[in-house]
Amino acid sequence: METILIAFLIFGVLVVFHEFGHFSVAKLVGIKVHEFSIGMGKPRIFKFKKGETEYSIRPLPIGGYVKMEGEDEASTDERSFNNKPLWARMLVIVAGPFMNFIFAILLFSMMFYMIGFPTNDTTIGDIIPNYPAQMAGIKAGDKILSIDGKEMNSWKQIVETIHSKKDQKINIKILRDGKEKSFSIKPLLNKETNQVMIGISPTIKKSFAKSISMGFDRMTFVIKSMLAFFMKPSMKDVVGPVGIIHIVGQAAKTNIYSVLWIVGFISVNLGIVNLLPIPALDGGRLVFLIIEGLRGKPLDPEKEGFIHLTGFVLLMSLMVFMIFKDVERFKLFQHIFDLF
Repeated sequence: METILIAFLIFGVLVVFHEFGHFSVAKLVGIKVHEFSIGMGKPRIFKFKKGETEYSIRPLPIGGYVKMEGEDEASTDERSFNNKPLWARMLVIVAGPFMNFIFAILLFSMMFYMIGFPTNDTTIGDIIPNYPAQMAGIKAGDKILSIDGKEMNSWKQIVETIHSKKDQKINIKILRDGKEKSFSIKPLLNKETNQVMIGISPTIKKSFAKSISMGFDRMTFVIKSMLAFFMKPSMKDVVGPVGIIHIVGQAAKTNIYSVLWIVGFISVNLGIVNLLPIPALDGGRLVFLIIEGLRGKPLDPEKEGFIHLTGFVLLMSLMVFMIFKDVERFKLFQHIFDLF
């Protein structure tokens, strides 16, 4: 039950960011917005009205929407969606997925900032319990001066030197509280990584600028991975809403970094999927706007609305199919029975 609540909360946050993109740009270009809704279905759990816009929360946390004047129907209102310039409507449509990418960058950046970045300084940041360094008496904060008489000028040099000392005792000279101390240590061979270790790690430094840069890099990495998947799609790698809840639950059992990574990954996926040229999705609407630009006149709003409605029904059918596939794949019926 806790996993389901966490997943619903995450879906809600993702939807808020996505729909806020549409909403904010619609307001910016002067489109009349009737409703800003988080969730789908009826009845509305909560609602209030401010100005001309009604804000609501609906029971199904699988989406949300911004209801704009003239988006799916003909309207003579000068502030309707269809009466705005083509560039303004395109901006409104693209703003939703764009906010998903921005949100992913924020999450990845937060993850990197919390983890921090290892420095190349020779000061020990942490000691691994029950490893040779701790057993010999070395402590966090000690500055390594030399190994076997060779001066150490960087953490990279320390690592390379220790890795070269397989089955050999090493003499490490450190500086602690202004005093030099020497220790004789026999490194340990890590059988999993096949690396020689003594159980020390470098000093960690937090950098806001580097975290943002790494967050952007990670976001582009996920986008490239998604595009590569679309080149060679496989149903075994696709999960639906229930599968996502299961994955989020598994991440929540580990640490906050895993949760931030998963939510950022889902946010990028949501942004890319919404840009696919499928009716009812932002990409489908964008295609109709491009066709309008090429034709020099808009399509019939009623016909376009029907096409998007058909696309929505097909998407809901696909979602139901994926739910059953997820239940079968993750054996979730057994998990549900276990709750009771």
